[in-house]
Amino acid sequence: MIRTLACASLLALALPAAAAAQPAAVQEISGTRLDVVATGEVTRVPDVARINAGVITRAATATEALRLNAQRMNAVREALRRAGIADRDIQTSNIGLHPDYRHAENQPPALIGYQATNEVSIRFRDIAQTGRILDALVAQGANQINGPMLEIDRPETALDEARTTAIANARVRAELYARSLGMRVVRVLSVSEAGMPAVPYMRQMAVGRAASMDVANIEPGEQRLSVALTVSFELR
Repeated sequence: MIRTLACASLLALALPAAAAAQPAAVQEISGTRLDVVATGEVTRVPDVARINAGVITRAATATEALRLNAQRMNAVREALRRAGIADRDIQTSNIGLHPDYRHAENQPPALIGYQATNEVSIRFRDIAQTGRILDALVAQGANQINGPMLEIDRPETALDEARTTAIANARVRAELYARSLGMRVVRVLSVSEAGMPAVPYMRQMAVGRAASMDVANIEPGEQRLSVALTVSFELR
């Protein structure tokens, strides 16, 4: 009897857990289901620029290559601070140390030294200062520069506007289908989102003072932000 009661108790405890594990019931409809994919788009002027800058140094020993690299990168960081870039907007993105070989025909590679690399990502909001910042980098020995990459600092407000537009577009399209079928839109059954973020544009630059002056008057233009929604409607 005790064993039977214990089994019954375990079964009673397991039933609620099993019920909770069951997937939610599919919403029943009495009309026709219509799935619409709609997109909402907005444009904004980029307000943040990013530049990747680095220093590559070579020396006969790994220790010397690293020492020279650290010395030059310290000068680069100081130049950025003097240009008004805050410490929080300077972030190390890559550090590397690699052997440097000389390759000759019909001979095995010969080790001639080491190459040290240090790269930082620089963010700033005054896009018009790009040329001045590049000049400061090059003057202090930065010999690897990519950018600028223009982006929107806080895109959520713009994305919410795109979401509202997407919902409106979905509703208009559903009404069009409903009229064509001699029906009407009764209700929304579900909404799902697939984001389509803007892709920042990165410009590749040659290293040199002339190259930095060439991008002094860059135009930020506009970036498009999109949101795609799948909205299900019931038609009757």
